[in-house]
Amino acid sequence: MKKWVYLFEEGYREIPAERRRDLLGGKGAGLAEMAGAGLPVPPGFTITTEACNAYFAAGRQFPEGLWEQVLEALHRVEEKVGRRFGDPQNPLLVSVRSGAKFSMPGMMDTVLNVGLTDETVKGLIAQTGDERFAYDAYRRLIQMFGRIVKGIPGERFEHILDRYKAKTKGKQDTDLTAEMLRDIVEEFKALYRKELEAEFPQDPLEQLRQAIRAVFDSWFGKRAVDYRNFYKIPHDLGTACNVQTMVFGNMGFDSATGVAFTRNPATGEKELYGEYLPNAQGEDVVAGIRTPLKITKKASQEWAREHGISEEERRLRYPSLEELMPETYRQFLEVAALLERHYRDVQDLEFTIERGRLWMLQTRTGKRTAKAAVKIAVDMVHEGLITKEEAVMRVEPEQINQLLLPRFDEKAKERAREKGDLLARGLNASPGAATGHAVFDADTAEAWGRDGRPVILVRPETTPDDVHGMIAARGILTQRGGATSHAAVVARGLGKPAVVGCEALQIDLERKQFSVNGRVIREGDFISIDGSTGEVFAGQIPTIDPNLAEERELAELLSWADEFRRLRVWANADYPRDARKAREFGAEGIGLARTEHMFFETDRLPYVRQMILNAPEAQRLMDQLRAAQQAAQARPDDPKAQKALRAAERAVRASKAVKAYRKALDRLLPVQRKDFEGLFEAMDGLPVIIRLIDPPMHEFLPRYEELLAEVVELRTRIEERRKIKGYRPRKGEKSIRQMEEELAEKEALLRAVNALREMNPMLGLRGVRLGILYPDIIRLQVRAILEAACNVKRRGITPRPEIMIPLSADVKELQIVREIVDEVAREVTAREGVEIEYKFGTMIEVPRAALLAGEIAQVAEFFSFGTNDLTQTVWAISRDDAEGKFLLRYLEEKIVPENPFQVLDRKGVGRLMRMAVEEGRRTRPDLEVGICGEHGGDPSSIEFCHEIGLNYVSASPYRVPVARLAAAQAALKERAARIETR
Repeated sequence: MKKWVYLFEEGYREIPAERRRDLLGGKGAGLAEMAGAGLPVPPGFTITTEACNAYFAAGRQFPEGLWEQVLEALHRVEEKVGRRFGDPQNPLLVSVRSGAKFSMPGMMDTVLNVGLTDETVKGLIAQTGDERFAYDAYRRLIQMFGRIVKGIPGERFEHILDRYKAKTKGKQDTDLTAEMLRDIVEEFKALYRKELEAEFPQDPLEQLRQAIRAVFDSWFGKRAVDYRNFYKIPHDLGTACNVQTMVFGNMGFDSATGVAFTRNPATGEKELYGEYLPNAQGEDVVAGIRTPLKITKKASQEWAREHGISEEERRLRYPSLEELMPETYRQFLEVAALLERHYRDVQDLEFTIERGRLWMLQTRTGKRTAKAAVKIAVDMVHEGLITKEEAVMRVEPEQINQLLLPRFDEKAKERAREKGDLLARGLNASPGAATGHAVFDADTAEAWGRDGRPVILVRPETTPDDVHGMIAARGILTQRGGATSHAAVVARGLGKPAVVGCEALQIDLERKQFSVNGRVIREGDFISIDGSTGEVFAGQIPTIDPNLAEERELAELLSWADEFRRLRVWANADYPRDARKAREFGAEGIGLARTEHMFFETDRLPYVRQMILNAPEAQRLMDQLRAAQQAAQARPDDPKAQKALRAAERAVRASKAVKAYRKALDRLLPVQRKDFEGLFEAMDGLPVIIRLIDPPMHEFLPRYEELLAEVVELRTRIEERRKIKGYRPRKGEKSIRQMEEELAEKEALLRAVNALREMNPMLGLRGVRLGILYPDIIRLQVRAILEAACNVKRRGITPRPEIMIPLSADVKELQIVREIVDEVAREVTAREGVEIEYKFGTMIEVPRAALLAGEIAQVAEFFSFGTNDLTQTVWAISRDDAEGKFLLRYLEEKIVPENPFQVLDRKGVGRLMRMAVEEGRRTRPDLEVGICGEHGGDPSSIEFCHEIGLNYVSASPYRVPVARLAAAQAALKERAARIETR
């Protein structure tokens, strides 16, 4: 017969330590180990997680032998405590509690005082001599059993309780008399009868059976499932069920119940931290029915000062446990220290004091804030409790992210909520917190930001034209958009908080205001956004700004992480300020500098547009000239060839398009050169991968639909003016002739934009294809890169440029571009008289490139996986469309386990990546391979990159510390796995 039930001491003796949490759950394992250590634990037993899974497998029926083992274990407990379950004279009462492998506080169910009936309550009165206590325990059982086991709404019990409390002087539970509680029990039973058309069970064993079933059922309760989904806890683990002798903290003022942590879970300080309630049961502390008191005298005094309470009043009305029960407090202190040393981690403890005697009900690993997690890990290394490796493994990478982003003061946020300043909630797209003046256009944001005014850019949605305003803003708020919208992606890259998709906002751009629930926020009004929670507040909320230099424990932890990791950590940085921030956070290079982002700056965007609009015609004429030159060179005696050459030369000289194209390139060269000099200076001696221009050209141009609307409107206005006889423009108005000139310009622009429109621009003329059709754009960028490298090298700086070609799918594409790059490099270095070493490589972001990686590595000296586009092309989905249309449903239906744009798809995209690494290194053994998509900052994706042998990951500057820790954890997991297999 399979063993489903273990007495606490049996669990300690019979189950190996490494298996206890799997079988007994965290709570059961803790009880077993405390019992085994001889600590004061009320006797009891644990029903295993396997029993829970078997219960569901059998259609919510107890597996064979379970109930018999429960009865046998119950009998053993009866012998230990000298009381019998259901005995009217000397009753044993038990608690029935859940307890999964991983802590899920408050997510599953507990029933206390099981075993009380109309008969056994009399025995409890005889045992304790306290009628009030006995009926208080009985009403709690009916209330919890009715709510948890039978699903009766809890407020219906509370209404009855509140009615009786209103009759007392103090209005508290503790003010209820024995007679009142006896009447409450009768009303509770009547409510139970009315709701269920059945009597409250008077058979203690039936109470126990139903309570165990309720605990098992709570494993698949909505809040438990949601919690596991959020924390990625598997649904097949099951919960254990702990049945334990009741001890009572509500037997008078020499009794109490409480919860404590062995260290401060908010700050990490080494101090006992917790609360207790005298004359109360366990659920009272966490339910907030009464204000709990502090365990230590120091904490009690700090609390009193914060609330303006005098020391005399504190001692009388709010004494600490240390003062009220000094002997019990000292015993508890010793137990807490022993448990922390045993588990070598912070413990979350539940305890009850029954008539002066301490009982331990639970110990489990304590939840803690990001700040506390780092401090505790580092302190425990210095105390000799854990190793550096264990410290690195104990901190979640995302906790590092929380530490390095501005965050609101939680108390100030709570005050804002109480004032009614919480306006709305949107999608928490980019974490962090920001307060500033609401502004509704990018130009104002930039102007105000330049003047030193903090601003929040509020838009229906953002476009590349808004980038300068986004850079100047402290945060971004949009009415539309998802987690991968422009606003979200750019904000994360900038390390700025963003709340997107806030549909409750009604934005009026003309009036420069938005309204929500009748409240109007105008331009210049202060608002505050929390990118970690998606909350939007009116007014200013104080923020806590991070500073890595001041986070001494974090810096030390990351230095240990650097000792263990193999992967190098680089950063995605488009501007020198980003590069400097990345180095501050520990980046060892730049894995992606996007030159097109530099083109979006307002001082150069007009020249970019001029270049793009004139490129097709200019390139056509220059291609004709090149063909004529080749023909004339091949046939020098052919008069027709010479004539054609002269005609082509005249056409190029006379072309306005060629002149405008070359002028735009000439204007862009110095600003691009300056950009690159800034990057090389910031990353002195470290590699800088610069991706040549990548996105579709239409992104730099006005939107076709908007331009068409302007043309139609202008035509209409001209026709209306012509119909007016003798029309003369008023002061400030344009004449018809001026309007016609403007219309001609807009129509020409409209034709050019239309000519560049594509059915699927993300798979159209972009990346390497753009460079092959318009090679002068590549020449411009390569020249700027290498001239910048020469300039900074003369100043004593060591540049390490790596030139990356985007969207390549065939080795021939790279051969063509490589010839252009090398030609420009020879020309620049010869002219400047400076030798520059550079690498030539490509992004792997289409499946064909991954499949042909062996061929591509013949030309490319490095690969960088662009996993954003690679995910789109492998899945054949548009990221923006997927996020807004169907991806959420796919996640809910478990069609995909994770959002593939946030967590790397190992089965599909990952398989192609592994293949590309193997094929590429077979051709070029020293091939440098990295990742520069958003996945480069995701811990799970970083682990996979370590597994397949990448050299580096590249993330946004603010994700660099996260990546450093995640890379170390990946290496340590691999080391542990190797040791296990030996």
